[in-house]
Amino acid sequence: MSVKLVRFSSSLLALTTIIAHPTFADEDFHHSGNRHVLLISIDGMHALDLQNCVAAKTCPNLAALTESGINYTRTSTSKPSDSYPGLMAIVTGGTPKLVGAYYDVAYDRVLAPPAADTGNGVLHGSCSVGRPNGTRTEYEEGVDLDQTKLNGGSAAYAPTDGGIKSIDPNRLVRDPFNSCKPVYPWNFIRANTIFGVIHRAGGYTAWSDKHPVYAAVSGPTGTSVPSNVDDFYGPEINSNLLALPGVKTATGLDCSKIPNDNGGDWTGDFDNVKCYDQLKVNAVLNQIHGKSHLGTSTAPVPTIFGLNFQAVSVGQKLIEKGVKGGYEDAAGTPTATMLGEIKFVDAAVGQFVTALKQTRLVDSTTVIITAKHGQSPMDTHRFFPIPGSSGANGTPPTGILGPSFLPDSELNQIGPTEDDVSLLWLKPGTSTTDAVSLLETNATQAGIGQILYGPSIETMFNAPGLPSQGGDPRTPDIVVLPNVGVVYTGSTKKQAEHGGFAPDDTNVMLLVSNPSIHARTLTTFVETAQVAPTILKLLGLDPRSLDAVRKEGTAVLPGFQGTESFEN
Repeated sequence: MSVKLVRFSSSLLALTTIIAHPTFADEDFHHSGNRHVLLISIDGMHALDLQNCVAAKTCPNLAALTESGINYTRTSTSKPSDSYPGLMAIVTGGTPKLVGAYYDVAYDRVLAPPAADTGNGVLHGSCSVGRPNGTRTEYEEGVDLDQTKLNGGSAAYAPTDGGIKSIDPNRLVRDPFNSCKPVYPWNFIRANTIFGVIHRAGGYTAWSDKHPVYAAVSGPTGTSVPSNVDDFYGPEINSNLLALPGVKTATGLDCSKIPNDNGGDWTGDFDNVKCYDQLKVNAVLNQIHGKSHLGTSTAPVPTIFGLNFQAVSVGQKLIEKGVKGGYEDAAGTPTATMLGEIKFVDAAVGQFVTALKQTRLVDSTTVIITAKHGQSPMDTHRFFPIPGSSGANGTPPTGILGPSFLPDSELNQIGPTEDDVSLLWLKPGTSTTDAVSLLETNATQAGIGQILYGPSIETMFNAPGLPSQGGDPRTPDIVVLPNVGVVYTGSTKKQAEHGGFAPDDTNVMLLVSNPSIHARTLTTFVETAQVAPTILKLLGLDPRSLDAVRKEGTAVLPGFQGTESFEN
């Protein structure tokens, strides 16, 4: 082991511990019996959703995987439970404290605004070299060249392709301690990932997700290329709808014409989102068959590969023309539309298993299915929007604090980081205790359940502040956890959200399946962050290669902690 000092900007970590990375060849995988990991995030899928659909026999493919897998029913996502920190937990094994990813839209007290306005409204600004600046950070569709295009607006891509060439570097925040260069998504992350470890060890890596910026799964490279991911596919989910000739979903929906051309994006309709997800499903199917994600060239079957599904998350939140997704009751009984999303995802999982059998890879591939986040509230009778569609239900925390306490970018640019949580970064020199006092006075109006600040923040995150003062530039000053069911929205098209710390947000499914695994259900508390070291263990690599394992003590999942790849 060697310790190497690395000069980062003061917004990043100053010390990186580098250990020798083991390497492997094909024969090493044959020896271990496990050569591939197919990692799947069914965004929004609770442990209860899996339990209910297995019991009701409405998800036969997922049920079949539980018969040769370990089902962890008390699994927690990251906190906050946003997609961005949720994904980073799965692939790094780390918390936001280490990784530095709190939300796809957040704040950094050191970084500088982008050189050009983002598509979602983070305004451009100046960058003073060698000085802390402070800016809203955005790592979602707004940094695409053209977020209205499925391919992100890059002329290098076919209409249904998408990837890192769609990222506009002029729309990325900049690092004043690195010559004001743009901070690419993978370099924004402060910890390495399984993709980096596996790639460095000689494995072929691939991933498919909802935005081009989610190539962040690569982890830091120090360059403008996420070189730890060999085959990345990121069609933009928030783009305009597009007919998809030749695409048919796993449940038989024809996508050669837009199922419901409502003028929105792919998340605005229960069927449109299935067509979008099927693009990523087809990419993984191509990879299983030894091709690139579009199937246009041959490629190795990836050592680590997978995708996220959006269908269940959309099904949980969406209200479309009076038709509600979500659940009928507090027991998690899905509505008909919600059940349709689960059946689609289950059928797609069935396509993966069929392809693995066709290619004789089923025995040497472990399938891991979890979720970046849950969704709250499951009991839609508890849904209480603030400010609400009529504007009469109250005021969110940002509205209570206003410009006296909050930076302009948190109020008048892309918008506040508020879903069913409120993350608050205060103006420099502003009193945190005064801000908390104002929130306490208006707690009923804001539907506040709990306020975290000071010591209660520091039990899970670094202290907020500038590095020169011993603080972390990315940690919020205040985290507001609203009452169960409160969502800070005025939209009439949603009935749930994620991001918060509530059980419905954080308790998600986690299933690890392979024909060699003795089926069982474990109720031991685990976290999605434990997926990362477990994957390395399964592939015969050292989990300590991950920064999160060494620095935060992230453990391999129960059932895989012995010397063998599988414990029967």
